[in-house]
Amino acid sequence: MNISLQHKNALVGGSSGGIGKAIAQQLAASGSNVTLMARNKEKLKLVLESLDTSLGQKHQYLVVDFSDYEGYLQKITAYFKRNTIDILINNTQGPAAGSALEKKVMEYQEAFDLLFKTVVLTTELALPKMMQNQWGRIINVASISVKEPLSYLALSNSIRASLVTWAKSLATDVGDKQITVNSILTGYFNTERIVQLNEKKAEQLGISQDEVLADMKSKVPLKRIGDPKEYGYLVAFLASDKASYINGTQIPIDGGLLKSL
Repeated sequence: MNISLQHKNALVGGSSGGIGKAIAQQLAASGSNVTLMARNKEKLKLVLESLDTSLGQKHQYLVVDFSDYEGYLQKITAYFKRNTIDILINNTQGPAAGSALEKKVMEYQEAFDLLFKTVVLTTELALPKMMQNQWGRIINVASISVKEPLSYLALSNSIRASLVTWAKSLATDVGDKQITVNSILTGYFNTERIVQLNEKKAEQLGISQDEVLADMKSKVPLKRIGDPKEYGYLVAFLASDKASYINGTQIPIDGGLLKSL
């Protein structure tokens, strides 16, 4: 099966590294023009250089800070005045780890702005042209924790669950415009984020990071954590015409880690 995204324009959040970077690289390899979006300019430049241009693709980057909502509002609004997007990958950095007892109400507000408000805003800006073109793909990078909450990720558990239910509602509203809205429930992947979370977990448990990683792998039926490239393959498929009848879903990519149906 050949996945072709030639002549499609994609905006990929959180694409200076990890899962976002892998998504951007696979979309570009499939023929899409990609706009990278993250807060680290130097990392974005490096990722930009790695993107496939063999089909004449034109790529660019946008420096934004998702944790600064007002600043993000200005930059993303200006971006959409100059650009049309067919494929939107909603992905941001995750909020700080911590349990429900550790987190205070203002931290939930900050996480809401980071994980929910920025996504809704970006989607609102992308939708008019998608609706006009009668074609669009909105793909949200979420987490398996919306189904089985992780005790050390109280902020992410709470806000990402809201994001997924919003996406389900939106999928119903825009389906007749041939726009699909899907969320991916992310399991354990080999990223900087996992390393950071494992550092905190190792400190709390008084064990080494290697032991934390080994325990993590043991819980996954495939006995390994994912390669970000595997994530990119799923996103490229969902972004293509091959996935035109997949809408309003929450798709786990976790090696079988989720125990629930």
